[in-house]
Amino acid sequence: MTRTALIVDDEPDIRELLDITLGRMKIDTSAAADFAEARRMLEGQRFDLCLTDMQLPDGNGLDLVRVINDLYPELPVAVITAHGSVATATEALKAGAFDFVQKPLDLEHLRTLINSALKLGSTEPELPEGKTNLIGESQVMQRHRAQILKLARSQAPIYISGESGSGKEIAARLIHEQGPRRDGPFIPVNCGAIPTELMESEFFGHRKGSFTGAMADKEGLFQAAKGGTLFLDEVADLPLAMQVKLLRAIQEKAVRPVGSQQEVAIDVRILSATHKDLAREVEAGRFRQDLFFRLNVIELPVPSLRQRVDDIELLAREILRRLAADYQAPKPSLSATALEALRQYPWPGNVRELENALERAFTLCEENRIEADDLGLDSTSAPAIPVATPPTLANPNEASPSAIEPTRASHDAEQNPGENAAPNASAEKHSLPPNQSLEEYLEGIERALITEALEAARWNKTAAAKALGITFRALRYRLKKLELE
Repeated sequence: MTRTALIVDDEPDIRELLDITLGRMKIDTSAAADFAEARRMLEGQRFDLCLTDMQLPDGNGLDLVRVINDLYPELPVAVITAHGSVATATEALKAGAFDFVQKPLDLEHLRTLINSALKLGSTEPELPEGKTNLIGESQVMQRHRAQILKLARSQAPIYISGESGSGKEIAARLIHEQGPRRDGPFIPVNCGAIPTELMESEFFGHRKGSFTGAMADKEGLFQAAKGGTLFLDEVADLPLAMQVKLLRAIQEKAVRPVGSQQEVAIDVRILSATHKDLAREVEAGRFRQDLFFRLNVIELPVPSLRQRVDDIELLAREILRRLAADYQAPKPSLSATALEALRQYPWPGNVRELENALERAFTLCEENRIEADDLGLDSTSAPAIPVATPPTLANPNEASPSAIEPTRASHDAEQNPGENAAPNASAEKHSLPPNQSLEEYLEGIERALITEALEAARWNKTAAAKALGITFRALRYRLKKLELE
């Protein structure tokens, strides 16, 4: 099937260059010199792609982008901007442009853009079995799915906001899988987990001999994500020096590996996320405002679990199904009281906390039936964590947030200092280490206590479980969760 493209530009040389370039790609073209002519051609013919200059004799390219988005939403439109017009390009993406290309035209980049645009179908793509899926039928989740599908059709950078554990990476994966880059790689990276001294090499790569230990050339994350999507999770944790380099890479669409004198062109879509309030980080001077504007072209808020209580039962049953498959055990049932407890709990850790609560209940329940007490959602069933005198941790930040076991013991101990507290603990004031969440802190304590018990028992798990006052099965569950096996 022959593809057709509409070229809108008042410069004859640009129209001719685009006509030749697209013609070599077996794409038929029609050209318009101004906004009015483009409107007439859109009314009389169907196109698969539109390329429009920003400045037109009788209007603005942004006006044409808005018209196309309103009347021809399936038609991808790319805007041609003057070199260095970052603000203009950002405005075009917010107006609904698929992507932008700068003058003087880079034909290789232009061809890549055109191929990506033509991959967009007029209907929602069917995801292959086993791909990412969002569970939930509530109205808020239906709106969330519709937003993701719409954003997937664009190449604009997306900032995914939401609470910790709400599913920001799942949203990023869906944007990738439902967009034109779905055949390329999806590369997620936790910006807070990369040592500062290795950050530039990890992102941009390095050349052999560029520093001690550089025994061979290595490609960076930007090169590894070629043709796909780079997801920058916890982007607020990037140091300011790296933020400058990241900004340049995004603006110039090129990176320079450590030890190289040459820049390497990159073809990636940038998605970013953080549980922090990025606007407040900008106000506090911890995050560059210009990088914030480049990453936050469009914001996608991810709803918290509290905003979709109606989905909890569906989520719980799917999580238990997965656990049963992982443990090769029968799937337990949820009692009515357990389900009601799940609905009433506020879930500060969102879906991640729900997963951890159900995994613990799956391990501890009797007769393959989960009761409310098995969930550990209140002070009477949650195990007491001795937060008053925590053991010394070598590096509590190494704890993975995805492996956190939910508990409210510390909260209850604070509210009821006379209960479940060590002597004199009520008189003490506790504060979290900088840049560390309560969940990470508590998990670090659990990891340290289990490790100490195992070492004292010479790694005899039965003896360690007895010393910790838990069952052998519960210890095995925690070892797997904390990746200590």
